[in-house]
Amino acid sequence: IRSTGLSSEEFCKRLIYAERVAVVPGNAFGDCGEGFVRVAYSNSIQNIAEALKRIKHFVDGLK
Repeated sequence: IRSTGLSSEEFCKRLIYAERVAVVPGNAFGDCGEGFVRVAYSNSIQNIAEALKRIKHFVDGLK
């Protein structure tokens, strides 16, 4: 997510508000995680595919 210009935390906050998709800020796992997010894949393939579409929509809207 570095290319968005947002911090990991800001990206996560905006994503859940805008698209109702929860991811974890990378910096929750240490300073080296800044610029990344963690995604859990413990769901159905259909829900994961929908979440990825929503993440893409969100990122495209930042451009």
